Amino acid sequence: MQDVADRAGVSKALVSMIFRGVQGPSAATRERVMDVAAELDYRPNRSAALLALRRTHLLGVMTNIRNTFHAEMVEHLVEHASERGYEVVLGALTPTHGEEAVMNTLLDFRCEAVVLLGPEVESELLSLWNARVPIVSVGRRLARPDVDVVRAGDLRGMSSVVDHLVGLGHKRITHVTGGSNPIAVDRRSGYVRAMHRHGLDAHVDIIEGDFTEASGVAAAATVMRRATRPTAVVASNDRSAVGLLDALQRSGIAVPEQMSVTGYDDSVLAQLAHVDLTSVSQEAREQAVSAVDAAVDRLDNGRTEPRSVVLRPRLVVRSTSGPVPS
Repeated sequence: MQDVADRAGVSKALVSMIFRGVQGPSAATRERVMDVAAELDYRPNRSAALLALRRTHLLGVMTNIRNTFHAEMVEHLVEHASERGYEVVLGALTPTHGEEAVMNTLLDFRCEAVVLLGPEVESELLSLWNARVPIVSVGRRLARPDVDVVRAGDLRGMSSVVDHLVGLGHKRITHVTGGSNPIAVDRRSGYVRAMHRHGLDAHVDIIEGDFTEASGVAAAATVMRRATRPTAVVASNDRSAVGLLDALQRSGIAVPEQMSVTGYDDSVLAQLAHVDLTSVSQEAREQAVSAVDAAVDRLDNGRTEPRSVVLRPRLVVRSTSGPVPS
């Protein structure tokens, strides 16, 4: 900053005022200082300035880098955080870097709040983290009263899928689960409840899986071995649905003419023209905006009471679901 001041022939204090947008310096002086800064390739040290204020304005985001829905969420989180004056630090979950390790890394970077996408750790641990920095749990229903929650109603979302398929004449509807994590459990419950509501308890059929393409491939192998196959398969997310689609097509099963397939998340993957997957939108942008707003409201406005935002999921019908085969 002193270099800029010397070159422009003004005081360092005046340069500081201009960089901070303080009113007072003339337009001509402001222009001269900014031109000099550009010539010297000077960038204000934002980190140092925030450190002086004992703030970092960093929001941590814990995400599974292989999850296409998480990737979409991150884009929206970064965009809205910037609009609110914050930057995002990503903590990537990998097979060798679990949730606790990622959380510790985000804390080491002095993130002021952390947004967790689909956390799976025990709720007690979330509360312990929340005692250190504000936590926003995205996607998962929590009973804890102290952690902010933003999610879509998965029970309602999965019910809408079953309602859609039953409306097309399907009864033999199989569900491929997403494993034992809390989000997958809610989606499984939504499927079972909807089947019961339609009087289809005898047709409830569950294949255990996870949120990966491999589980969809395995589920396809399972249904292909059966003498009586389902007419529709409801996958717990888009990734497993795409694995299922690929395996069925390789086996010569036409979708949806011989078997309908649905996913969940309405990710970019589902929207690809050659996939065109019937899915459930969790309103990713709205969730991201709500999550950032919850964190910033804690940090900038001192809110202490917990917040719970539940968005209404939306069924998006595409070409992978059709009438029951005759």
